[in-house]
Amino acid sequence: MEDDKDTLRILVATDCHLGYMEKDEIRRFDSFEAFEEICSLAKQKEVDFVLLGGDLFHENKPSRSTLVKTIEILRRYCLNDLPVKFQVVSDQTVNFPNRFGHVNYEDPHFNVGLPVFTIHGNHDDPAGVDNLSAIDILSACNLVNYFGKMDLGGSGVGQIAVHPVLVKKGTTTVALYGLGNIRDERLNRMFQTPHSVQWMRPESQEGLSVSDWFNILVLHQNRIKTNPKSAINEHFLPRFLDFVVWGHEHECLIDPQEVPGMGFHITQPGSSVATSLIDGEAKPKHVLLLEIKGNQYRPNKIPLMTVRPFEYAEVVLKDEADVDPNDQASVLEHLDKIVRNLIEKSSQPTASRSEAKLPLVRIKVKYQEKFREK
Repeated sequence: MEDDKDTLRILVATDCHLGYMEKDEIRRFDSFEAFEEICSLAKQKEVDFVLLGGDLFHENKPSRSTLVKTIEILRRYCLNDLPVKFQVVSDQTVNFPNRFGHVNYEDPHFNVGLPVFTIHGNHDDPAGVDNLSAIDILSACNLVNYFGKMDLGGSGVGQIAVHPVLVKKGTTTVALYGLGNIRDERLNRMFQTPHSVQWMRPESQEGLSVSDWFNILVLHQNRIKTNPKSAINEHFLPRFLDFVVWGHEHECLIDPQEVPGMGFHITQPGSSVATSLIDGEAKPKHVLLLEIKGNQYRPNKIPLMTVRPFEYAEVVLKDEADVDPNDQASVLEHLDKIVRNLIEKSSQPTASRSEAKLPLVRIKVKYQEKFREK
């Protein structure tokens, strides 16, 4: 993949949740620092574009402060004189159904050197009479390319047609499918209803056949199957796909995993900021540098260095030899010791952390009741 003119380089991230905890004195800037690091990595790695998998914003109606900070970051990293080395060769009025109808770097009034492509998630989904998302504001400012916004037409459960953004760089051709968040129960039914979800394949052009395209899907849906009807099964997706970027799930499972019998791999980048104190959020956060040449790809995971450390531990009191579960003072003393050790651990300098930050700490404590014999 050393031949740069034929290698498409994409930086992949999801669930940035900009504006999360913006009223907290300590954590208010966490989401923005992580997003700025992502944009900075895109600049350092000289990627062709950034691909975001939904929930760029935490609130459906972000505050003015959040919008201003987001626009400042995008303006700083995306507007410059650097050349864009790929082409969008599909019908852009279909891909970007806004007033302008073209990819942002082709606008003669703007110098866009780092294009950003994004779908919406469940936090920043379109709403209201005009069916607008906060991402439409960034799109109208020509800072992002908002795609995957579906018009749920038809009767009953509805129908959608997913048209790819066709990207060409040298001899490499990529069909980028976007599916912004749809309520999981509804999309689940649509996948199981014949002809409700249509995947539009690239038409033959300039000697290219359908099989010459590397097919990527980015979506934002439940993946964990606590209730199968409120999640999307990987086997609902079409077999012609080569690579899937799965947004919404916050646990970082960045290494591409093959889906048995389907022929494609899934990456789940996870969130760039912890929004719930669960075990999955405590795993190290990463973004993915995806290099594509022809029908081959190479994934490179990159750790995020500005993320606030999060220490998570589970304690089963009956397994702790020096603790009496029935003695509250003994339990509190033991837990206090664990918390202090976790704080000390998180404050140790590491290669993957740019500066020391106050950590998030959560301990899950399990009691074992003693049964009395009557």
